[in-house]
Amino acid sequence: METNFLDDLNRRIRQVLDATPARDVERNLRALMSSTFSRMDLVTREEFDVQQEVLRRTREKLQQLEAKLAELEKSLPAGRQ
Repeated sequence: METNFLDDLNRRIRQVLDATPARDVERNLRALMSSTFSRMDLVTREEFDVQQEVLRRTREKLQQLEAKLAELEKSLPAGRQ
């Protein structure tokens, strides 16, 4: 009996809230935000993480190449650097 009362109370509260202007404001705000976000040049978190990993690997490769270049420069005769 108590569960039925709570379910009924919950249903009635939702009906009241759905009939208020606050519900319309929420819907309009969500639509406005969705429209704004779709016009912005945003990426998903997954895309960001992928690009972050690509950048990390690129930095590592650059560091390796810089170290190799430094070794090669050391091995050149003094006048050829």
